[in-house]
Amino acid sequence: MQVFAINPLTKEINTVEIADTKEALQELIGFSTIDSDEIDDNGDRLFFDEECFIRQQGNVGRFKVDSLAPVAGIGVIVNCKDGKTFQSALINAQELLKRVTYL
Repeated sequence: MQVFAINPLTKEINTVEIADTKEALQELIGFSTIDSDEIDDNGDRLFFDEECFIRQQGNVGRFKVDSLAPVAGIGVIVNCKDGKTFQSALINAQELLKRVTYL
């Protein structure tokens, strides 16, 4: 599946091809403790390290999508309507770029 990886340190959004599994998301994010927030009504979600602010990591960068709470480290946009099945994000890169703010 194609997902969007948001890297706040480099301020880049990259299209990445990964397997449609939770383990693939965890590997891309870099941690096994992941959580998500809905970014729109079509099932696209922002997946991120659930403990991103507890870890005391230096120099990872922060960002937010729209008015969601800020996230530290890598975030991944994936379509996941039922919370179990992952598929390619429906949002396009240009639209996502307009909605991401680096902090």
